[in-house]
Amino acid sequence: MLKAFEELMPTVAGSAYVDETAVVIGDVVIGEDSSVWPITAIRGDVNIIRIGNSTNIQDGSVLHGSHASEFNPNGAELHIGDQVTVGHKVLLHGCRIGNLCLIGMGSIVMDNAIVGDQVIVGSGSLVTPGKELESGYMYLGSPARKVRALTEREKESLAYTANYYVSLKNKYKTPV
Repeated sequence: MLKAFEELMPTVAGSAYVDETAVVIGDVVIGEDSSVWPITAIRGDVNIIRIGNSTNIQDGSVLHGSHASEFNPNGAELHIGDQVTVGHKVLLHGCRIGNLCLIGMGSIVMDNAIVGDQVIVGSGSLVTPGKELESGYMYLGSPARKVRALTEREKESLAYTANYYVSLKNKYKTPV
């Protein structure tokens, strides 16, 4: 369901897919060939949310930002790059996710954290506020720690997974 908030309506590219059980509210932009899967909440009510191209937000995920206040003058916007896979039940809050990333199931990425390009955040990890994750590495744990450099095969799998979800969402968009 797409829902306006204070006259701001989400913008969804024509080639994108938003499941009918997902809720997308307010100042949200979803890019070309991206997908939002069942029971996902994307709330652009207190700050902007931008989702790039060929990115998939999987079932049960929650995306939100932080409002501007005396404690955080700009608040925290949420930006997700291109070809990102956001696993089931992930919480992304006011952070920046680079391109070609995998945010593993059940992970949490908090305000003002920055995840570089080609990063894998392992399932169940916690990326604490303001933490920067260097491009090309795997991070695991709570709090998330750099484990090792990604292999070439793992880097290739990031694009593969994103492209797989583009083909899957196309099947959902095709009338039966």
